Amino acid sequence: MSAQGLLSSQNSRLEALKQRHSVLSSKVEDAHKSPATTDFYLSQLKKEKLSLKEEIEGIRAQKTG
Repeated sequence: MSAQGLLSSQNSRLEALKQRHSVLSSKVEDAHKSPATTDFYLSQLKKEKLSLKEEIEGIRAQKTG
């Protein structure tokens, strides 16, 4: 794959991860408001959100490094 193709692929992946992170942020917010939310569910959402954030930061570090 060419350098430009790789960069384009990384940008697409980065945007998809940002979108998923945003959706999870909304889910976490909604879960905090709902009395029916279990601690386990909220914890799983937060773990997934953190994992996405770490992946986003990893891609950004690759682009700048």
